[in-house]
Amino acid sequence: MKITVLGGGLSPERDVSLKSASLVANALLSKGHEVALVDLYDGIDSNAPCETFFRRGTVNPFSYVIPETEPDLDEIIKQHGGRKSWVGPRVIEMCKYADRVFLGLHGSHGENGQVQALLDAFDVKYTGCGYMGCAIAMDKDISKALVRGAGYLTADWIVDSPANLSFDRVNKEIGLPCVVKPIGNGSSCGVSIVKSQEEYENAINYAASYHQAVLIEKFIRAREITISIVNHKALPITEIIPHQGFYDYKNKYQDGMTTHVCPAQFDAEDYKKGQELAIKIFDLLRMDQYGRIDMMYDDANHEFWFIEANNLPGMTNASLLPEAAKAAGISYEDLCESLVLECGRD
Repeated sequence: MKITVLGGGLSPERDVSLKSASLVANALLSKGHEVALVDLYDGIDSNAPCETFFRRGTVNPFSYVIPETEPDLDEIIKQHGGRKSWVGPRVIEMCKYADRVFLGLHGSHGENGQVQALLDAFDVKYTGCGYMGCAIAMDKDISKALVRGAGYLTADWIVDSPANLSFDRVNKEIGLPCVVKPIGNGSSCGVSIVKSQEEYENAINYAASYHQAVLIEKFIRAREITISIVNHKALPITEIIPHQGFYDYKNKYQDGMTTHVCPAQFDAEDYKKGQELAIKIFDLLRMDQYGRIDMMYDDANHEFWFIEANNLPGMTNASLLPEAAKAAGISYEDLCESLVLECGRD
């Protein structure tokens, strides 16, 4: 089978995506497929036939190293002559040529439904959620509103433009500590935990740099967990324990910065309750095929608090979904291939 793996793009999670896409491409090569790795933004600057960009075998694997800091998207645009169009040359052609497209994208256009809608327009079969599930899950305000409306717990929050979010307002309506984040990012890009007015000013400026509305929510003191879902089955629950600070960009993608406990350790009744809740939220947000639901677990009250949903979760060697799959007895290579074989969109 010919498979185009899409990665990169114009997203703060560009580097994470290129790492995920490289590892996915290698896994599919090991399964005997013909694979082309295409950067959504860079595209292909060549007139050679599509066939020439598909690799076979594992002799020459793809590779990518994630830097400690997020990419400078303005500099990347500058390097491409100022082109702001997020679909690079021949990207659609390479997707149409393949039998399937594996979406190794994270954040921005890859997770907000735009890429999915574009591929639907060309009748391209791709992995992961459809455009509606992506659009709902990526918007942290909408997803929290739906979850609360369904009667599930999520922290109190407000959303507004950065200019309208003064410290006095936030302190009055939400209180400290609080979490400040852009409304539509992943990988903890733009996220801060705030405990003072000085920290708030830095946090709001950081979140505002992503040119989105900002969501500010009450900080929940509990254990951070995540529940991966593949083909409507909840995988083993993972607890996330950063060695310092919180689960930010650096702690997520640099080796040795965070401990993942999978399966997480708590009583069987709550374990089952958490998995069932994750599937309910997954369905509520119109997600399908695979994804991840992030929550906080309060031991004292046996309660689960929804944080956010991930419709294209990371597939790096430090990522949570592949770890949960491994704990369930599913190898990385089998996971990647199964997602491709089962996507089969009409």
